[in-house]
This record gives sequence, C-alpha cells and structure tokens, in this order.
Amino acid sequence: MTVQAHVPAAAKRDLSGPALRAFFRIAKAWGLDSDQERRLLGNPSRTTFFRWKRDQSGALGRDVLERISYLLGIYKSLHVLFPNDAQADAWIRRPNQAALFGGACALDRILGGQVAYLFVVRQYLDAERGGN
Repeated sequence: MTVQAHVPAAAKRDLSGPALRAFFRIAKAWGLDSDQERRLLGNPSRTTFFRWKRDQSGALGRDVLERISYLLGIYKSLHVLFPNDAQADAWIRRPNQAALFGGACALDRILGGQVAYLFVVRQYLDAERGGN
C-alpha cells in the first residue's frame, strides 16, 4: 500500500515516526550504510537524514513515506518467502538471474534512486509469493 496524495498533513506526521523506526530496523537487518539509507529515502540532505536517524521521528513528505511503504512490502515479502530471517535478509544482496535483475542483486536495483525501482522489486516479490 502506498501513501496517497490526499492523506492529510497531520496523518502523514503521525505515520512518520513509525515509518522511520521501521525503515532503520530494515536497514540494520540488511546491513546498509548511511549513504545507501539516504539513497533509499530519496537523498534527503545529510542534516535532515541524520536528524531522522537520531530522533527516529520528523515530518516526512509523501515521497519518503511511499518509499518506506515499498521497502516494508519488500521486507515483508522476503520474510514470507524464506524460512528464516537470515535467508530473507541476505536475499537483497545475492546476485539474481531473474530478468529484472540481470545477474545483479536487488539492492543494486533499488539503490538506483527512483521510486519506480522500489515498486518493481516489490511487485516482483509479491508475484513470487503469489499475492499482495
């Protein structure tokens, strides 16, 4: 599920803290560094990013909430598809021969910077697990 443009500002604010906490838990599980985390969040300024990381709160825009929503979906799908957490979390870095990845790992694909890359990886995984 993605955050729609019609979501009131107050609701976005209420979602921001939980979204950031979830994002940083996923980033830790995947072994991401700060530069990778920033790229996945749409390249916020370093000051903003490190404030989000420190406080695990802040007012996020629709784009950042949408990105986190896709990452949560990717994470969830991986944990449905694989029998243990270590396998699920390692998948993101493993080379993949599926046409979408062309031998690269999913992390390389989603670090491309565009929210569409997150969408297609989530869509791929949702199809792999046979549902939404």
